[in-house]
Amino acid sequence: MAEPRVPGGDTTRLELPCGETLDPHDIDLGMREYSCTCGERHAVVTDVHPPSRFVPESLVSILRETVETADDFDEFGTPHIMGIVMEEFPDDVVVHDAAEDGAVGYTLLWVTDFRARRVHVIIVELLVELMEHAVSHAEDDTTTSEFEQQMREFDVEAFVDQYRDMRDFSDEFDTPV
Repeated sequence: MAEPRVPGGDTTRLELPCGETLDPHDIDLGMREYSCTCGERHAVVTDVHPPSRFVPESLVSILRETVETADDFDEFGTPHIMGIVMEEFPDDVVVHDAAEDGAVGYTLLWVTDFRARRVHVIIVELLVELMEHAVSHAEDDTTTSEFEQQMREFDVEAFVDQYRDMRDFSDEFDTPV
C-alpha cells in the first residue's frame, strides 16, 4: 500500500543491495563510501563524479572520442561507466534517479555492495575489456597485437593502487590526473 506524502517529509528511501535502506539526502558530493548499518561500507558514485575519478583524463578523452552514445548524455561519462558495471553486476548495484530533487546536488546516484576500491578495480577491468573489444575490430593486426601485449603486462590492481595514491582519496578535494 502506498504511503501518503507529507510535504517536506521523507519521500524516498533507497534499498541497498545488502537489504538496508538509505536516505539519498545523506549522500554528499565528496562521499566515496557509505558506512552502512549492516556493518559494511558501500561504494558511492554520482553522475557529477567525473570518469577521471577512475582513469586518467587522457584515457577519458580517448573514450569520449571513440565511444558513441545513444542517450541523453552529450558524451561518454560516469553514467555510461556505471551502466557497464550494472550490466555485469545487476544484483550488486542500485541506482537512484534524483532528477526531481534539487536538494542533493546530483541527478544519478549508484550505491554498490562493494567497497570503493573494489568498484575502482571493476571499472578499470571493464574499461580494458571495452578497449580490447574496440581494438579487436581494428583492421591493423599490428595495433591489435601491440595492444594485447600491453594488456597482458598491465596490472589492474597495481594501477588502481597507484592511481588512488596519486588522486589522494582521503578527502573530497582530489584532482584529476
